[in-house]
Amino acid sequence: MIMSRIEARRDEDTVAAGPLVDRLLGGLPPEAVLTDPDVTASYAHDMASFCPAGSPAVVVLPRTVEQVQHVMRTATALRVPVVPQGARTGLSGGANATDGCVVLSLAKMDRILEISPVDRIAVVEPGVVNAALSRAVGEHGLSYPPDPSSWEMCTIGGNIGTASGGLCCVKYGVTAEYVLGLDVVLADGRLMSTGRRTAKGVAGYDLTRLFVGSEGSLGIVVRAVLALRPKPPEQLVLAAEFSSSAAACDAVCRIMAGGHVPSLLELMDRTTVKAVNDMARMGLPESTEALLLAAFDTTDPAADLAALGALCEAAGATQVVPAEDAAESELLLQARRSSLVALEAVKGTTMIDDVCVPRSKLGEFIDGVERISEKYRLTIGVVAHAGDGNTHPTVCFDASDPEESRRARESFDEIMALGLELGGTITGEHGVGVLKKEWLARELGPVGLEMQRAVKKAFDPLGILNPGKLF
Repeated sequence: MIMSRIEARRDEDTVAAGPLVDRLLGGLPPEAVLTDPDVTASYAHDMASFCPAGSPAVVVLPRTVEQVQHVMRTATALRVPVVPQGARTGLSGGANATDGCVVLSLAKMDRILEISPVDRIAVVEPGVVNAALSRAVGEHGLSYPPDPSSWEMCTIGGNIGTASGGLCCVKYGVTAEYVLGLDVVLADGRLMSTGRRTAKGVAGYDLTRLFVGSEGSLGIVVRAVLALRPKPPEQLVLAAEFSSSAAACDAVCRIMAGGHVPSLLELMDRTTVKAVNDMARMGLPESTEALLLAAFDTTDPAADLAALGALCEAAGATQVVPAEDAAESELLLQARRSSLVALEAVKGTTMIDDVCVPRSKLGEFIDGVERISEKYRLTIGVVAHAGDGNTHPTVCFDASDPEESRRARESFDEIMALGLELGGTITGEHGVGVLKKEWLARELGPVGLEMQRAVKKAFDPLGILNPGKLF
């Protein structure tokens, strides 16, 4: 009886999918509408662990704004959920499909429409890859600073959806600070423009900022006006080794309190350093309990590094190694760039957390994560954008072991709780998606959650945009 009910439901889904696909084909070319189950299944989820994903009814790959509008009008008419996607490099399940949905992939909308050196803006479609934009504006002597670790794959639309950060946030800030204006297709297919092209502007509510970080739950971004900066000089990097995480975090506090503005300030705990050594044979001392990497892209980076190195030594650094040129700087950064891959190699599966705490609480947080690691008998490495307090505790576990998987999930929850106890937030750059829905409610509180839901209902009264995400 149970099986017959399941089969009947599948038959109903097939019947429903027929009119949906026919309506979509009325405004999209055949090659933009994918229905092969083996193909659509490959669009079901992003890179997050422990996040359920459904089976999409269809995947669409529009190339124009008008085609996106057609998709949303069709979805509204038929009351079908729509899940927007970029490159699916997210780590919170925010791009995961729901059963019977339309997956709206914006990967084909990948044109850089304009680069203006005078206005210092770029106008782009959402499928433009972050690294491609950075290289394009670099040819004009400009830079687009936000640089998530996945910048060679992730798209601008995805970066906007999750308000992504990166290694350079300590000096240059996150994606939200570079989005000046947006064109957004609303749930009913209407096109709305927000923001501006000008350097300043305060006309009305800041709807642009509202869409940044909304994870596709309020509308579909189809065009973005982005602020650019002059291309900075090549940065020089310094590596400082410490005999404890507390000493390294003390150095971070001294650096920030001293008014220094490094272009990069990253921390790796002993677990991460060991994982990198084991994988890449980088020769980092086995006695290293914490490794701090700092960089300056100023006109005299060597002098800035010398001042920062002195602060590290005052905080108890056992060794301070400044790079002499760009090549040495790149070698020093290899350890940080290898860290997540190295941690994945420890057990085969990782659950990457994203907790941001006040800089002054960074040491307490890392010590707390170590206690959680011991409690659950798990390897948990911490890498951090130390300059802004954004940490990435990474839980290593064997996904084929149910007991270890359970402990991994429970440790993740304790890390979330620790971050909130220290006055932090559950996510600094990865977003909420499916993974952190429960924790978003705890952070916002009942009144805050009510207001968030009211905003969602105003933009998406039928609840068809990325349902089941955020809250």
